[in-house]
Amino acid sequence: MGASYDIIKTHPDAWMLLVVFGVVNLVLARTVLRGRLKMAKAIIKGKRTRKLAVGLIALRVGVHLALGAVGMQATSEAAHIGLAVAMCAATVSLLAFDQRVMLRALAAS
Repeated sequence: MGASYDIIKTHPDAWMLLVVFGVVNLVLARTVLRGRLKMAKAIIKGKRTRKLAVGLIALRVGVHLALGAVGMQATSEAAHIGLAVAMCAATVSLLAFDQRVMLRALAAS
């Protein structure tokens, strides 16, 4: 989801693909990954996850404001793809860290 804005800016019809990915994610969460539901609920309810989400939004806005301040707007396809890759990498790495912390906390309890 962190990269969806840039993906849609690059290819406006990509929203359909994002919807399909969302549906696949929901189906997998309800079927194959059902055993991890307790962990997922703990992660979603955690304050740290909300802080990560707000931080990612702030990072997104901050990058665009910083680029605007130096006179470089992200208007090209390559710039949007670069930002999408960077946001994906930041989102995945931060959520993987949060998941490891949450799994340790659940294992301890």
